[in-house]
Amino acid sequence: MDKKVASWCLYDFANSSYSAVIAAVIFPVYYTNVIVGNEHGQGDLWWGRAIALSMAFVAISSPLLGGIADFLRLRKSFLFLYTILCIISVTSFSFLEKDMILAGFILIVIANIGLEGGIVFYNSYLTQIAAPSYRGRISAWGFGIGYAGSIISLLIALLFINQGMINAVWPMVGIFFLIFSLPAFIFLPADEKCSRGILKAALSGFRHTINRLNIMIRNKKQRRFLAAYLLYEDGVSTVIVFSSIFAATTLGFLQNELILMYILVQFTALAGSFLLAKPIDLWGAKRVISISLLLWIIVSISAYFVQSKLHFLFIASLAGLGLGSLQAASRAFYAKFIIPEQESEYFGVYSLIGKSSAIAGPLIFGYISSTFGSQRPAILAVTIFFIAGLVLLQTIRQET
Repeated sequence: MDKKVASWCLYDFANSSYSAVIAAVIFPVYYTNVIVGNEHGQGDLWWGRAIALSMAFVAISSPLLGGIADFLRLRKSFLFLYTILCIISVTSFSFLEKDMILAGFILIVIANIGLEGGIVFYNSYLTQIAAPSYRGRISAWGFGIGYAGSIISLLIALLFINQGMINAVWPMVGIFFLIFSLPAFIFLPADEKCSRGILKAALSGFRHTINRLNIMIRNKKQRRFLAAYLLYEDGVSTVIVFSSIFAATTLGFLQNELILMYILVQFTALAGSFLLAKPIDLWGAKRVISISLLLWIIVSISAYFVQSKLHFLFIASLAGLGLGSLQAASRAFYAKFIIPEQESEYFGVYSLIGKSSAIAGPLIFGYISSTFGSQRPAILAVTIFFIAGLVLLQTIRQET
């Protein structure tokens, strides 16, 4: 593995501290139960709003900023700025106290914009550092190493929580993210000098993004894949941001139990990423995505009926197995459509679809949970996204 590939994978290791601790396990429960209060689903509602708003911003801005990055050759600069924005915001969580609902909401939105916006430019390096025949496995390596980062950061967080120092967890995530993202800023291809002005690049980027969207819409295979991705990724995003809240509120998981559960999920996700890394290239990404979606359908239906913590642990492990393979295969599938020198622009559109998918699901979950006073019908509703995405994916006859 050369330095560029290793540093690219290590960035996934770094940002996974945020994905695990802030987006998925510890902070969602802390914000909904401690800062807001979730007795009647109000915490779910506020958390859903924060995720939806941040994803909407990233979805709208990513295609334009991707075009600007391609025109000005400032891919690494954008990646750096978004990363720093996330790190500063997460560290600021330390100042939050009970009933600081709006302040927490604003910081969540900013932090999530920093993380998700940066991933657009991180993803765009894949076609630059990997030959087509190796992109599937390298994509999977990135996710697999990322899951290892989740495990380590959660174990560190567990040490702080056991000492009653939960507010020390947030700056720990910021420092973890900062340290392990540094190799990416050193070894990934540098920005190229460009004489174009920012305003001119913005206008050119906007025009090219509109043209690119039109081209994608006219390309039937690409259009169908992006539509399928929009649907099933909505289900995945919703499960990720509400899984720990569901476990804590509905099943009574304690904080330590949540962390240990998520660590187990990360191990199964890591296994799924590496076990199916080579098959993505050999079998084809479509087949791997289909298998993963079948797993997710089983998971979401089973979660509706789950009564015990042990049963939920089994379901969560199954979800993890399908998570790594689904994400890696989707990224590899999409990379086949990309035109050289337009990677950021293409992945800006990919982000537009992916982040748009994280708008409807969390809002629907929060609304159903607060309306019915139960999270079970909300989790069952997520199944529709997986089934619709799987059905639409089968209408794509070939991957290229």
